[in-house]
Formats: sequence, structure tokens, C-alpha cells
Amino acid sequence: MSIFVDDDTRVVVQGITGGEGKFHAEQMIEYGTNVVAGAVPGKGGQEAAGVPVYDTVNEAVEAEDADASVIFVPPAFAADAVFEALDTDLDLAVAITEGIPTQDMAKVNKRLGETDTRLLGPNCPGIITPGEAKLGILPGNIFAEGNVGLVSRSGTLTYQVVDNLTERGIGQTTAIGIGGDPIIGTSFIDALEAFEADDETDAVVMCGEIGGEDEEEAAAFIGEHMDTPVAGFIAGRTAPPGKRMGHAGAIVSGSGTGTAESKIDALNDAGVPVGDTPEEVADHVESFL
Repeated sequence: MSIFVDDDTRVVVQGITGGEGKFHAEQMIEYGTNVVAGAVPGKGGQEAAGVPVYDTVNEAVEAEDADASVIFVPPAFAADAVFEALDTDLDLAVAITEGIPTQDMAKVNKRLGETDTRLLGPNCPGIITPGEAKLGILPGNIFAEGNVGLVSRSGTLTYQVVDNLTERGIGQTTAIGIGGDPIIGTSFIDALEAFEADDETDAVVMCGEIGGEDEEEAAAFIGEHMDTPVAGFIAGRTAPPGKRMGHAGAIVSGSGTGTAESKIDALNDAGVPVGDTPEEVADHVESFL
């Protein structure tokens, strides 16, 4: 099985006529993803990446029965693109765009609570169910079908951990990049809950980083609600306190939470082994299976 996407997912690419949108739409199609349309205001009637382009997401959904979107729209306009996806009541919207203003995402977050659409991102690499579908910029060639779920704030860490798993013959059910911004749609807990409910996910990897309290909250959830074993990784152990490191969300407030140490301690207390390197994470997963 898988979570959130599979080979039945029908995808519309918002921003498909742009360079990034067209390139990654072609990569998604080559992987086998069922990309059925693009949506770009004022570009309706054209074709891009071999699929028809519509002026709105709603038109694409009605014409092509799409149920998910991937958003490759510049930061200044990305929030409007997310609102359009939410207004269309898609099952899933994946916002790849980085640099969306936090104030814009605060407005999106308020609207998100009024809809059934799941949002991944922004500032995320997307989601992949190996052998079935990938939505985003994930390099499909390093993934393999299997029984390990993965959720990560970092695209690069996702790739490193997955590569170590695949090299050992350990495949994945679904891998999810939730994004590193302060305000995102799907959280660690959302993904962990879905993996726990998936009968074919026998272990989970959670890759976090310094900043915020999401990992501590996820650790509490794991300790209280999960039987599926979880291995962890926390990036940013050597980052100076109070300094932004990469992702907009990767900043430690100095309140005693948000540090690498506090996250690792919380995960350890929940019974989650935390690897010092991506290879050690794979060691822990191998010990579960």
C-alpha cells in the first residue's frame, strides 16, 4: 500500500508552462505519474509536456478528473495558486515553491482548516510512492518499492537516507517531504499517523532539523500512539544558537526547545533511535526488519 498518492492519482501541474514546471512535469510523466493537465491563467488551450493546459485548476479538474496538484509558481503568486487548489477541493496539493512570504502562508493556513484538501509544503521536494507516482522534484531513480515509510523536513536528507536504504535492498512505501518553512500544511504527526494506519509500512524514518518544536511534538505522538518502529535523524547539531541555517524554520529560539539535543532527547525518550549519520539511520531500520 501507500499513503496520499498511488498509481490512480490524477495530477494537474500549476505553472506547467514555466521552465521548472515543464521540466519536472516531464520528469513526473517519465516516471509514470498520471499527469493529466496543466493550469496557467491566460494559457488555456495550449499544450505543455504533452498534456492540455487550462486557465484554472477548476477547469482542469472538471475536464480531466484530476484529484491532486503540484505547484510550480513563483513566490509572489504561489499563495494564490494554493488558494485556487484549496477552492477546487482536490485531495492533495503539493507546493514546491520556496520563498513564499510567511504572512501569505498564515492566510493559507487559515483557509486550510476549512477544507478537506491536504497540503504538502511549501518549500518541499514533494512525495513519491515508488513504482506508482511521484509529485514534485524527487529523483525517482534512487527509490525502490518496499515497506519503509519516510517523512522529512529536508529534501537533501530524504535523498541521502533513501539512497542508503535502497543500496541495502530496503525499499519504501511512500516518502514525503513536508517542507522546512515555519508554516506548512502537513506535519510530522499527520504523516506518522498515516504510516501507522498503513498495513504495509513496517518501519518509518523521520528526518528533522533544528528549529521549532515539531520534532518534540512528533516524539510525544510516537511514544503514545505508534506501534510501528521509527528511526530518526536530526540535522543541525553544530549550528550556532539563534542563527538561521538553511530552511526558514531552522532557527533555534533559545527557549530550551528546538535544539538538536532537545529533539534527540525527546525522540530517545519515545524509544526512537537517532542516527548520527544517514548510514546509521539505515542501520537502525535494518534492525527493525
